[in-house]
Amino acid sequence: MKNMRFFIFTVLSLPAAVLVGECKKSDGALPPPDNGKSCFYNGVDTCNKAQGKLTLTVDLSKTQQTIHSWGASDGWTCKFIGKWADLNKKNKIADLLFSVDTLADGTPKGIGLSLWRMNIGAGSFEQGDTSQITTDWRREECFLGSDGVYNWDKEAGGQWFLQAARQRGVKYSLGFALSPPVWMTRNGRAFNTSGTTSFNIADGRMGDYADFLAQVAAHLQLDYISPVNEPQWTWGTAGTSASQEGSQAQNSEIADMVKALSGKLSTLAPASRVVVGEAGQWDFLYGRNNDGRGDQINQFFSASSSNYIGNLSNTLHTISAHSYYTTCPDDNMVSIRQQTAARIKQVDPSLEAWQSEFGILGNICNIYNGSPRTTNIDYGLYVAKTIHHDLTIAGVTSWQWWLAVSPYNYSDGLVYINDPSGNINVDNCKQDGTVLDSKQLWSLGNYSRFVRPGMKRVSAAIQGLDNPVTAAGSLMVSAYKDETAKKLVMVVVNVTTQPATLQLSGVNGVTRLDQYLTDNNNSLKRSQTSPGSIVIAPKAIVTLTGTYQ
Repeated sequence: MKNMRFFIFTVLSLPAAVLVGECKKSDGALPPPDNGKSCFYNGVDTCNKAQGKLTLTVDLSKTQQTIHSWGASDGWTCKFIGKWADLNKKNKIADLLFSVDTLADGTPKGIGLSLWRMNIGAGSFEQGDTSQITTDWRREECFLGSDGVYNWDKEAGGQWFLQAARQRGVKYSLGFALSPPVWMTRNGRAFNTSGTTSFNIADGRMGDYADFLAQVAAHLQLDYISPVNEPQWTWGTAGTSASQEGSQAQNSEIADMVKALSGKLSTLAPASRVVVGEAGQWDFLYGRNNDGRGDQINQFFSASSSNYIGNLSNTLHTISAHSYYTTCPDDNMVSIRQQTAARIKQVDPSLEAWQSEFGILGNICNIYNGSPRTTNIDYGLYVAKTIHHDLTIAGVTSWQWWLAVSPYNYSDGLVYINDPSGNINVDNCKQDGTVLDSKQLWSLGNYSRFVRPGMKRVSAAIQGLDNPVTAAGSLMVSAYKDETAKKLVMVVVNVTTQPATLQLSGVNGVTRLDQYLTDNNNSLKRSQTSPGSIVIAPKAIVTLTGTYQ
């Protein structure tokens, strides 16, 4: 078989979560375990036996998806932070997000994102309080005025971060819009107050909206344009305020929008592509079409659909969704992503999937919560667990975070901003502040910094943990290869309180592995380890990198 390599890892200490049940005595003769722990592993009584070994097999000949990118969004906050006078602080934020440099001890300086999402505002910021969006942190400027004149000095803070990303080698840029410009909407607002599921755009203005987005793509040289975001949610009702820009939209309206935008891009920004979907959660991609806003894989990429867009020249052959509200319990997390992958395979196996927005929102199975701000390793492990399943079950090629920089007392940021005194106070950090990292940042970095665009995911399986629901409560592993550089990357997520020791055997040419540890006390801390004895710390994310022959 051409270029086949097998990698064998052996677990010497079993994660606690895979040892289940009480110690059963089949004949009354076996003594109870002397360590007081459960000793039933996969239905086998191990009370009076030497502890077994778990074997992890990585097969480089069995390739899965090719990784496109890892991203995050400027999500309104960068309009203030990008205009801070203190360049050192802004560069510190940019380095944490984008840098692929290393410190003197080899520990990464940042997480090396490869895609940056920039908000294309609708003009709610210029409206001020009359916008009825409750905070100026969530309003955004618009490049185009109602007089038809573009002002490319708008969104100066966001443009600073876009350039900072490019200066640090970020490969892709994406502009996302939550609403048409306010003067193109039905109600003069950047959110929908109609009480219907229809898109908030005035009659006859779809072509104008498409032209606006294409002009922005051309001027900012954006690789991708996303013209609608979470169209399944209700963003406002008549007589009320809203928390942000946003609009509902029907699949038929999205298809019309994409067709118009694709045509405009082909003329004004031929290198740019439309990215469609941004569904509020995964199950809108394969179901929940009772009101014309679900089943989007079939709606947009089945050739028999009236909303088919799969043949448009300036539209990426990708469907995107968000991982919110689909991460627990473990069997639900796995099932939803299996159904997504199955529908893609049924409709169009060549279609790629992107997870284009995620953060820690609301009450998550009474385990995690958006409020208050929590940045410890438990939340980092939750992020890594979500990434793992989006990659290995849904098969995504791009994984993107929501709020890259947050001033809020909330858990959905990567980098956090406090006021100059170090307090959480959104009113006092618009001109200056203090910069903090989080375990959410570094857990994403265990993937984004090492699994680079163009690498391929390869088959990886641990003996006894081939059931993804079982693995989700213990030890999860995914593996990737760079065929040109002959580089292997593995990311191990250990959610248990017990360490695991991995032994690598039968691997040609691997003499050393670099190990990057993220746990409660370390953030991508680099060390080196022997392939024969790789210790995975408890409650940790570990990335292993090495070369093979």
